[in-house]
Amino acid sequence: MRINKFIAECGITSRRGADELIKQGVVSVNGKITTELGLDVNPDVDKVFVQGKRVKLVNRQVYIMFYKPKGVICSASDEHGRKTVYDYLDIKQKLAIVGRLDYDSEGLLLLTNDGDMVNKLTHPSNKIPKTYLVKTEGEFTADEIKKLKGKVDIGEGEETSGANVVLLESGDGKSKLQITLREGKNREIRRMCESLNKNVIFLKRIEIAGVRLGGLARGTYRYLTPREINLLKKA
Repeated sequence: MRINKFIAECGITSRRGADELIKQGVVSVNGKITTELGLDVNPDVDKVFVQGKRVKLVNRQVYIMFYKPKGVICSASDEHGRKTVYDYLDIKQKLAIVGRLDYDSEGLLLLTNDGDMVNKLTHPSNKIPKTYLVKTEGEFTADEIKKLKGKVDIGEGEETSGANVVLLESGDGKSKLQITLREGKNREIRRMCESLNKNVIFLKRIEIAGVRLGGLARGTYRYLTPREINLLKKA
């Protein structure tokens, strides 16, 4: 982001006014005075001061990708003292989780303070695609894969509406699949596999609406790129 735009969005002055402040030598970035009008700054990393006072964006929308480890819950707190997603974040803004994962699953979580995006990505009617890597005990036959792709009775009066399923590996009593869902029933993939007497031993979400998990170790996060944010807004 250009520094004059950044200062303007912090509510200090207009872009033209910001240019004047820069020319006056009263703007510093990371401890160094700058007079470069076209300087780019990263709002998430760089520290910008105007006349000795640090300035920050007003009501800035934040978009985070987090690699949730297994054994972490998607909640702000836990009465049993288990770790939550928020224990891993060092961010002041209050962020909502987009698309939860159960305690025994790992992978991609999105977090944001953009309420419109949260509603858009989580409302069932929008059928946002979410892709998972799944490992099971038990080998799948071609007929069983066909059944997973259709409507599956997962118990408790619930039925899936269909999934995109690709069998990646099968042998030695185990299988590896890639499954894409467009709904969000509780423990849906585990229940789908259980309906065919297959036990899920590993489940990792790798993609939401075209945004793929990448460049992160378990328990770490990063800000989404403009391209990724645009993908979500167009989903």
